[in-house]
Amino acid sequence: MKRFIAMMLCLAMTTMSFAGCGGSSEPAEEAAAPAESDVIKIGVFEPLTGANAAGGELEVEGIKIANKLYPEVLGKKIELVVVDNKSDKAEATTAVARLIEKENVSAIIGSWGSGYSIAAGDLVKTNQVPAVGASCTNPQVTQGNDYYFRVCFLDPFQGTVMANYAYEKLGARKAAIIQEVSNDYSVGLASFFVTAFKELTGDENAIVATANYNTGDMEFSSQITTVMAEKPDVIFAPGNFTESALIVKAARQQGIDVPIIGGDTWETNEFIEVGGADVEGCVMSTFFDENSPLTDETTKFLEAYKAEYPDKNVAAVTALGYDAYLLIYKAIEAAGSAEPQAIRDAIAQTTDMAGSTGLISINAEGDADKNSAVIKIVKDGKFEYYDTVVLG
Repeated sequence: MKRFIAMMLCLAMTTMSFAGCGGSSEPAEEAAAPAESDVIKIGVFEPLTGANAAGGELEVEGIKIANKLYPEVLGKKIELVVVDNKSDKAEATTAVARLIEKENVSAIIGSWGSGYSIAAGDLVKTNQVPAVGASCTNPQVTQGNDYYFRVCFLDPFQGTVMANYAYEKLGARKAAIIQEVSNDYSVGLASFFVTAFKELTGDENAIVATANYNTGDMEFSSQITTVMAEKPDVIFAPGNFTESALIVKAARQQGIDVPIIGGDTWETNEFIEVGGADVEGCVMSTFFDENSPLTDETTKFLEAYKAEYPDKNVAAVTALGYDAYLLIYKAIEAAGSAEPQAIRDAIAQTTDMAGSTGLISINAEGDADKNSAVIKIVKDGKFEYYDTVVLG
C-alpha cells in the first residue's frame, strides 16, 4: 500500500513538473517575436597581418577612436566587426563576404591598399552594402560602383602633386620610376606622376627609365643600377613602406644621393625603422598633418588620439580611418535608418561634413572633393611637415 501511494505521488510531481516547463499551452510559433536588435554593425576589413599590416593597423586605430567618441546612433550601440584581409586580394573578398553574409553589417570600412578595395568592389556592389575607403587612392576603387566611397584624395591628384614638387622644388627635368608592379596603388600612382611630369617638362622623354619589382622583394641593386644608368634628377618610387625603405637604403649604400620621393604609403614608423639613417631627407605626399588643425573635429580627434596613444605621432591614414567612420555615422544619423540602402543614399548626399582631415563633400563619382595635399620629410628620424600643396 505504501509503495502504491509513493508511486502515485511521484507521478503527480512529474506531471506538475512538465506543466511548469511548458509555461503556456499555446503553440511555440505563436510566442512573442524577439525585440529588434539594439546594435548596428559596421564592418572593417583591413590588412592586420602580412606585408601591409602596419598600414591597416594605423587605419583601425582611427576607426576605433571614432567609435569611442561616437559609440551610439539612433539610440543603438555601434559595434565594430573587424576582420583581417591578410594583405591578400583573395582574402579581401573572403573578408567582405563574411561581413555581409555572416555578420549582416550595415556598412563597411576599408581597405588600406587600393588593390584590396578593388578586389572587394563587386561584392559590395552586388549586395548593395555601402563601403567607405579611408586611404585607397586608386581611381578604380569607386569607378562604376555606386556603393563604394572614400574620404581621401585620388592618385591623379597625388601624382600631380609629386610631379610638381620634383619639377619646381627639386628642379628636376629627368625622372626615373621604380614601381611595385604587383601593387595596383604603386602602378597607378607612378602612371599619374609620369603623365604630369611629362606635361610640366614639355618633354615626352622626361621619364628616362622604369624599373619594376614585386611585393616582398628584398634585393634592389639591379633596379638601382638600371635607373641610375640614365642619370635621372629624381627617382619616384611609390610602393609599400618596407620595400620602399629598402630601395632607398640600397641606393644610399651605393653612394647615390639622387632624391628619392614617394607617396602616402611611406608614412609609417616601419619606413623609418627599416630605412634608418638612409631615409633621412626622403619626401612624400600625404593627407594630413597633426600640427595644422583644419576643423573643430580635428582638435577633437587629436585630443582623443593623444589620450589613447600619448607617445605616438598621428599618421594621416589614422585620421582618414576616423573620417571614414564619421561619414557612415553621420549618414545613419541623417537617414534615420541603419538600412544599407538608406546609408548609401545619405553618404552620396554628404556636403561639407567636418572631418579631422577637413571638410568632406562626396561627388558624383563617390570621391571626396579635395584639392590640397601635405608634403612631409623625414628629419631626425621623424616625419615632419614640409609644405601644403593646393591645386586647382
